[in-house]
Amino acid sequence: MKRILLIMVAALMAMTAAAQKPKKKQDHSFQVAKNLEIFNALYRDLDRLYVDTLDADKLITIGIDAMLESLDPYTEFYAEEDIEDLKMLTTGKYGGIGSVIRMRQDSTVIVAEPYEGMPAAEVGLHVGDVLRKIDNTDLKGKTVSEVSEMLRGEPGTTFVLTVDRPGESQPREFKITRKSIKTPALPYYGLLGPGNVPEGVDGGKIGYINLSQFTENCSSDVRKAVISLKEKGAESLIIDLRGNGGGLLGEAVKIVNLFTPSGRTIVETKGKTSGSSSTYKTTREPLDREIPVCVLVNNGTASASEILSGSLQDLDRAVIVGARTYGKGLVQSPRDLPYDTSIKVTTAKYYIVSGRCIQAIDYKRKREGKGDGRVPDSLATVFHTDAGRVVLDGNGIKPDVEVKRDTMSNVVFYLSTDDVLTDWGTQYASAHPAIPPIDGFVITDEDYESLKQLAKEKNFKYDRLSEKRLADLKKTAEFEGYYEDAKAEFDALEAKLKHDLDREMDRYKDDIKQLMAVEVVKRYYFQAGQIQETLKNDPDLRKAAEILANPEEYRRILRP
Repeated sequence: MKRILLIMVAALMAMTAAAQKPKKKQDHSFQVAKNLEIFNALYRDLDRLYVDTLDADKLITIGIDAMLESLDPYTEFYAEEDIEDLKMLTTGKYGGIGSVIRMRQDSTVIVAEPYEGMPAAEVGLHVGDVLRKIDNTDLKGKTVSEVSEMLRGEPGTTFVLTVDRPGESQPREFKITRKSIKTPALPYYGLLGPGNVPEGVDGGKIGYINLSQFTENCSSDVRKAVISLKEKGAESLIIDLRGNGGGLLGEAVKIVNLFTPSGRTIVETKGKTSGSSSTYKTTREPLDREIPVCVLVNNGTASASEILSGSLQDLDRAVIVGARTYGKGLVQSPRDLPYDTSIKVTTAKYYIVSGRCIQAIDYKRKREGKGDGRVPDSLATVFHTDAGRVVLDGNGIKPDVEVKRDTMSNVVFYLSTDDVLTDWGTQYASAHPAIPPIDGFVITDEDYESLKQLAKEKNFKYDRLSEKRLADLKKTAEFEGYYEDAKAEFDALEAKLKHDLDREMDRYKDDIKQLMAVEVVKRYYFQAGQIQETLKNDPDLRKAAEILANPEEYRRILRP
């Protein structure tokens, strides 16, 4: 009897548990259905009763965007007209002319950088050309995104682009045929030169690969680059992931596999559904298990770049050099929606070799008002690399060797974003049909003085914030009635903050010359040349080269 009673109690408990579990699910389903019904009824009444006619596409898209914004920055809705943007994110391909454009301070749109071998460069568009018309459509008042949308189109279609070239009185017309554009995942690779490495280091034995994004088949490109560099004499490698915002996870795993054995689990994704949980392993024999590798990272290194750098760190297969990475450990998956729309939705978190997730911000905690969602290192969970080195979860990948950089001065920062530098580069290019190879190219003192003169002519300002703050403080003092008593102090402060362009530019002359060199070189040697020029004075690169030139130091870092 007692046994029967126990069985009945156990059965009753099981039935209760079974009844409770679906109830929670039913409650959630009811909440979803209820709120969707409310939303439909609300919009229906708004559309019927509101005093003005509503634009359904615009208003509901605003609602969708606001809802997604409350989740995380990576879950995004793509309307029908934006689908090409999503395709470009995943493939790196689009139909267009192959050029970066930007807005000038006078609200005109200019060519900022044509890609080598693409229609923009082939027809002769130059950096600084002002876009005026596409066929018969005037571009005055249009935004960069609007102009970009008009430049894109089906490969093979043709249009006439009218531009104003600085220094010329008449506009130019270019007949351009769009083609399928694939932005290069590897804009440059090569052996280092004497100007890239510390004294005593043989740069000719160090291969450099700049990987800018993880698009389809980029792992094959990296493989070919490694083989080519080894054939040219490379005995070690530097892979530059700085500013690489990520892309296809599978491509990152394949690149890890170039340097590590088959059969290793590199990434696990864990989500709400079984379909969003996966395991990614190396599947091929490696290209080279022994070649020393350094990976350059910074706070612009994110997502798939962190999978590559973090996995190589966890496997003790590469020394990571630079600054802490961004910390994006979330996986997005595109899903088709009705009427040719789509959503890129965060479906999982990823966990690399050691088992850690490097996601820096917990968006659920942030939504619940629990701080900014970041976990300090002091509270992070400890994991270990294959060799037993301590690594932490959260907050991105911490480099094995951190390189401190000087803070950019105000005058250099404002010059790097100001039209003065672009205009000077345009003047330089018009006066110089060609320049020497990059290794031998230098900005002279005469060139530097010409930029200073142009900056004065254009009334270039380099510290606008302090002036604004001082003006605000004076207004407050006048309002509160103590300005007259403090007038002498205000006058003295104003005199100290007064612009002295000659003094400030001369103080940072070397940094400004480097900006000028990059501005010039990209006009002649495109993106690859621009990268090579920036490597001439690169603290991260020099530190990596120093480590690779010292095998004992390299081994000590990986096997302390």
